[in-house]
Amino acid sequence: MKTEVLKAFVEREIFKTIGKTADALDMEAYVIGGFVRDKILQRKEPKDLDIVAIGSGIDLARAVAHALGGKKVTVFKNFGTAQVKVDAHELEFVGARKESYRHNSRKPLVESGTLQDDQNRRDFTINALAIGLNTHNYGQLLDPFNGLEDLKKGVIRTPLDPLLTYSDDPLRMMRAVRFATQLRFEIEEKSFAAIAQNAHRLEIISRERIAEELHKIMAAPTPSIGLELLFRSKLLHQFLPEIVALQGVDEVEGQLHKDNFHHTLEVVDNVARTSDNLWLRYAALFHDIGKPVTKRFVKGTGWTFHNHEFVGGKMVFKIFKRLKLPLGDKLKYVQKIVQMSSRPIAITNEASTDSAARRLLFDAGDDLEDLMKLCEADITTKNERKKKRFLRNFEKVRARLKEVEEKDQVRNFQPPIDGGEIMELFALPPGREVGMLKNAIKEGILEGEIPNDYKSAKRFLIEKAREMGLNPVKR
Repeated sequence: MKTEVLKAFVEREIFKTIGKTADALDMEAYVIGGFVRDKILQRKEPKDLDIVAIGSGIDLARAVAHALGGKKVTVFKNFGTAQVKVDAHELEFVGARKESYRHNSRKPLVESGTLQDDQNRRDFTINALAIGLNTHNYGQLLDPFNGLEDLKKGVIRTPLDPLLTYSDDPLRMMRAVRFATQLRFEIEEKSFAAIAQNAHRLEIISRERIAEELHKIMAAPTPSIGLELLFRSKLLHQFLPEIVALQGVDEVEGQLHKDNFHHTLEVVDNVARTSDNLWLRYAALFHDIGKPVTKRFVKGTGWTFHNHEFVGGKMVFKIFKRLKLPLGDKLKYVQKIVQMSSRPIAITNEASTDSAARRLLFDAGDDLEDLMKLCEADITTKNERKKKRFLRNFEKVRARLKEVEEKDQVRNFQPPIDGGEIMELFALPPGREVGMLKNAIKEGILEGEIPNDYKSAKRFLIEKAREMGLNPVKR
């Protein structure tokens, strides 16, 4: 660690206060883990500071809160931890502990321990770095596993035997991939082999915890790093077999189709360059999952994937349910983007009608820009001439949609006449006929039969009603 970085790190009043308070309690205290790691890497400072006490972390938290003028202490007795919020930081206090595991659970049996015990139980060497806060060792870096060297080399390695580390707590395998993705580090060869050997152990991890780590991988600047590692280690096979199924190329009569797994990874990265929207990145990950199910070879035509977008949208629901992802608006958004992922391509055809553009605007609504981002990200050809031509086509689509929207105002529109007015006009009770008439107005506008205004819609409505044997009620 550079001297100036360490000096800036320890010259903070909060650490001095913790150290003096620990001295008064005749207790050792250390700041450990992610805060130390990220400070050395000069990354954005994490919000959480983990403080390990050799003794009661709760007692130290209460004493520090008092020293800071009576800050609130939140105690989590079941975990033996306490939290104190100071400005933008959350101080997490815990007593040093020793852990042992049972085979069918990642919840450890915990007992009090030394600093060495606490560092032994850490997932990776780069997260086992600690800095002393007491007077006798203030600012001293304690690095029993050469974590500092691993930081310099960009290596993810476990403090103890990786087979034991990953078997004890299989979530650490997901965390290894996550850190490799976020930091662009390499997972040590022995450690990666242990992950592959223990991949099946993910079965004892809750789907929520797996999804939490997957979110962080997907939110990274280059998600494909993690997705490739998940695939190679067989971790992905445990919770997203639909993505694994995209891998591989079949050949019939000399005709091949592209490897949709690696194509998908490129699409996800392309979306990540243009959007921080996590759920759009998931839509990119899932946009082709219907292809393996719908893949057919047609003699004289080649490989086809008819309705793969619709099938894929249905598969998204099963994935969200399995991984305990939100089943409300987020699910609907991802399904919508997946199911519409080929729609803008149809508008690139010069023979396409304004009706197709109006329907795309109406169906996509406020998500049109996200849909277009996915479509542009889906261009992964290495032929630069083709790529430029495809992108120019999508520029034309954008221009055409803008023109149609300005003319017809159909994005997110509601028919100018609602169901209540239809019932009043024809003295109808709620029912099928009201829905049919309301839908007729919508279809008339989208097909360009009538403009999107009240007078035109009312004339059209009366015509359609008369075709059904209905006449307006005279007032």
